[in-house]
Amino acid sequence: MGSAVVPDAPGADVRAEIVGVTPYDEPTRGGMLLMLDSLIVPLLVTTDLPPDADLAEFGRLLADTVRTLQHGEVCYAGFLHGGVFWLDRPGSPARDGGPAPSTADELRFAALIGYLSISGPRRPVKEVVADASGAITEAVAVRYGDLGSPPAVMAIRTEDVRERTPPSALLVRTADAVAELVAVTRPYI
Repeated sequence: MGSAVVPDAPGADVRAEIVGVTPYDEPTRGGMLLMLDSLIVPLLVTTDLPPDADLAEFGRLLADTVRTLQHGEVCYAGFLHGGVFWLDRPGSPARDGGPAPSTADELRFAALIGYLSISGPRRPVKEVVADASGAITEAVAVRYGDLGSPPAVMAIRTEDVRERTPPSALLVRTADAVAELVAVTRPYI
């Protein structure tokens, strides 16, 4: 269908793709034609994690958390495909000539860059990001406890996904996602 400039997103020209999937036959519905409206939001998530956290597990947690998002009483399907990676190196150097901090006590800084696709009635990007942020913040707190600050979840430019995801990033995707959301996201990955 096209793209729309998102004027209320922080930073530069952030674009969310509004996608219409062409109709298809679904045998379980007696050959009925279905149309899926979706919104694809390039997304960045950053957070501190315990030093012994498993990066792949963190990525799966994020991807599976957005399978079903909620806004008030309304739930809608989500699909996340992206890469997770460390933004820091284990063990920081000593500061001011003092001893280096213990790596057992030092939090690590992790990120996910990818595409969040959602289905259902059109929603403002800001609302979708807020819904994803709430779900991700809750899931990270349940899994890792109080880390001092909540994860940062924000819309970014499509180009940033391609340009800023390091080759070493571990790929993650929402398991058991709505097949149509996976299909509309495929051209972006």
